[in-house]
Amino acid sequence: MQQPDDRPARVGRPRKVPDAGSGMSARDQVLDAAAALFVENGFSATTTRAIADRVGIRQASLYYHFAGKDDMLVELLTTSVRPSLEVVRGLEQLVPDTASAAGALAALVRTDVDTLARTPHNIGTLYLLPEVQGERYDDFRVERRALEDTYARLGSAAATAEVTRTVSPERLGAMLIQLAETVIQIRRAGDVEDADRDAITTTCLRACGLDTGAVDAASAEADALLTTVTV
Repeated sequence: MQQPDDRPARVGRPRKVPDAGSGMSARDQVLDAAAALFVENGFSATTTRAIADRVGIRQASLYYHFAGKDDMLVELLTTSVRPSLEVVRGLEQLVPDTASAAGALAALVRTDVDTLARTPHNIGTLYLLPEVQGERYDDFRVERRALEDTYARLGSAAATAEVTRTVSPERLGAMLIQLAETVIQIRRAGDVEDADRDAITTTCLRACGLDTGAVDAASAEADALLTTVTV
């Protein structure tokens, strides 16, 4: 069921195209409405008609942009990992010649947290949906796995000998990406603050065995690195 909001009621028949005054493209308006309904009501309970009603267009007009709601969810989930992947490709090229693995890892965590904090309506809450395990979502899972593999490489390169003796790179990568994704739960309780991002970054570096001095150095280096790498 569509949730009430503060928007004025629409009068007359639905339009063929979304509202041009919203500041978003027609496609983005559809994605935003889909994200809101997926999170509010669940993916299975959301129909394309409900999405079209949320935007204020005819249901048939929605199919100009997407074949169905699965395609919308794939696109939304992809936006939660692709920006981080694009940044990290630039970061890894700098290691070890002009950047440390710890600094690059800190920059990755900050980027990942910021990306997840910006996703429409906290779409990351849908990562574990049963539907997302289907073949249609293979591309999203491949990209997220590539991001996890990067966490594994940078984490194991930055970690102390004590950590690498007891934790495999694969396991460390899984732990680090899960730590970064705690921002999804933070968003469910309220706004994400800079202090939240900094705390998550510090926790990831601590998980690699870094002491306070090394954490501070990596965090400072991350600031510099992120000015040289753009999405």
